[in-house]
Amino acid sequence: MNNSKVSMRVLHRYLGFFLAGIMAVYAISGIVLIFRDTDFLKSAHTEEVKIAPNVKNELIGKELGIRKYQFEREAADMVYFKNGDYNKKTGVAHITTKELPYVLDKMCHLHKASTDDPLYWLNIFFGVSLLFFVLSAFWMYLPKTKAFKAGLIYSLAGMVLTLILLFI
Repeated sequence: MNNSKVSMRVLHRYLGFFLAGIMAVYAISGIVLIFRDTDFLKSAHTEEVKIAPNVKNELIGKELGIRKYQFEREAADMVYFKNGDYNKKTGVAHITTKELPYVLDKMCHLHKASTDDPLYWLNIFFGVSLLFFVLSAFWMYLPKTKAFKAGLIYSLAGMVLTLILLFI
């Protein structure tokens, strides 16, 4: 084997071992994030917040800091909205949030890190490492071997399946 093949194999192997933990985190959090619009694995937490009395229905969400505020109905002095209520007389609101367990929440936060978060450098490193795995896999076998040719067929099938899933 030539030097570049040996180097690629060694880099592929040790980078794989080094990133095994983060790959597990991304795999688990990716699966959990599929269910982010459901209550899967989440527990409810109710919080009582006091704001000014007699706030208009359309401004309640802004006052409470609720991003996706959805008014539902009003009855007497009570305003009901998705995941909570507000007493117009007293200014007391009850907000119910649903949260993942602490560790899963941290894993999902890492998975979704943006440029506003210092963790985004880790995401970039991980993404570049995954691209390296994709490319270095083609250096694992000699191009004339049966394993390499089968690998190309499987790669092509994987790309076609990905394109189908992206565009349906």
